[in-house]
Amino acid sequence: MRKLFEAANRYVETSDWKIIAVMKFCLISLGIMIGMQIKPAYKNPVFLCALGVFGITFVPLMVRFYRVFTDKEA
Repeated sequence: MRKLFEAANRYVETSDWKIIAVMKFCLISLGIMIGMQIKPAYKNPVFLCALGVFGITFVPLMVRFYRVFTDKEA
């Protein structure tokens, strides 16, 4: 498993923002396809769980981006 994580780190280090963006589009498309398979009775709990994960991950990412964006050294 460690070898897999090391390979993933090398992949990200050698990628630019465009490659990462394409990867994110791929993953969101996969998420949409999976979401289309959920039974209507379970859609609301799954949505609330996804909303929670989005909130927990989006805020720290944007805080980090803001710090990079406002960095005067670059």
